[in-house]
Amino acid sequence: MEVYLVGGAVRDRLLGRPVHERDWVVVGARPEDLERQGYLPVGREFPVFLHPETREEYALARLERKVAPGYRGFTTEFSPEVTLQEDLRRRDLTVNAMAESAAGEIIDPYGGQRDLEARLLRHVSDAFLEDPVRVLRVARFAARYAPLGFRVAPETLALMRRMSESGELGALVPERVWQETERALGEPRPEVFFETLRECGALSVIFPEVAALYGVPQPAKWHPEIDTGVHVMLALRWAAHAELSRPARFAVLMHDLGKARTLPERWPSHHGHEEAGVPLIEAVCARLRIPNAYRELAVLTARYHAHVHRAEALRPSTVLQLLEATDALRRPERFEDLLRACEADARGRAGLQELPYPQADYLRRARAAAAAVVLGSEERQGLAGPAIGEKIRARRLEAIGALD
Repeated sequence: MEVYLVGGAVRDRLLGRPVHERDWVVVGARPEDLERQGYLPVGREFPVFLHPETREEYALARLERKVAPGYRGFTTEFSPEVTLQEDLRRRDLTVNAMAESAAGEIIDPYGGQRDLEARLLRHVSDAFLEDPVRVLRVARFAARYAPLGFRVAPETLALMRRMSESGELGALVPERVWQETERALGEPRPEVFFETLRECGALSVIFPEVAALYGVPQPAKWHPEIDTGVHVMLALRWAAHAELSRPARFAVLMHDLGKARTLPERWPSHHGHEEAGVPLIEAVCARLRIPNAYRELAVLTARYHAHVHRAEALRPSTVLQLLEATDALRRPERFEDLLRACEADARGRAGLQELPYPQADYLRRARAAAAAVVLGSEERQGLAGPAIGEKIRARRLEAIGALD
């Protein structure tokens, strides 16, 4: 029985990056061999075990054979005769198909080290075509390693394009699409994920609402980049640079979907796009079964980002209505995410990334002023029920109106 460190841990160590988790492959063993040593079986479709002390995952070397569409359409074969090279060959990218022995020797039968040096994400074999999830994974790796200069190899991008055109992506289950997307949103360059999907034709299959934004013009006065799709990617890039939360990054991705609904004869104006985007966001979230926290913030951002941009010109009553509509007093963390997403929208414009955005600070102060309003016992005398609420609201209006 031989044990090898495999996959991301080997890749990231060679890149000089932190290794957060380690996976192992076991060659020349049977399930009962590991169980006798105290390993805990956890794999449902193939033998995976948890180490009795470290709780790291150890998988028996295996082969996979495609028998049906989709990423679940595989049969798995495992036995002590499966070699390490055979196990590595079924992996997606050469940079993920390396192993390290107990003695520290790197086993690299498919050129992973060469591609690390060349900064290429390249498929191991044509078996790549068999698993549609790999289109999403490659795009996610591109988003992770873009700061290091990585790009998708042309021949791999060609395979991804074939998969997009074949209809194979239709076999992806919503949960897996969202799992990969959510992880991509947390990468250093999340916009590269969506740009890569667009380059291979997958964006129009998986996120048609986002793909529809490309080619939709905006007024050059406000958006020097003009194209709405380009603007959204610039905003998403700024959101990651500013370390916004993943729900806020998703809100940035969704905030302008309504512009794709504007009739061409009205271009480049997009009056009413804020509300027009709400049903599109609801559709995306329903289709991919996206968590409510993401959906709610995205809807609020789409609906109210124009209000936030004009915050300093709004009447105190309109500011208070905004605070009430977004439940800002009871949910300050979500309101902060909303403000940050709107700031990303404002800064996601060609050449305007450093433009001041005082609107966010003004609304933070407005929320704090409104939240600080308290009615003392004397002020409550003679008031009951709705009258107390009206009094509090009047005091909040005064507090907001008193801001500089």
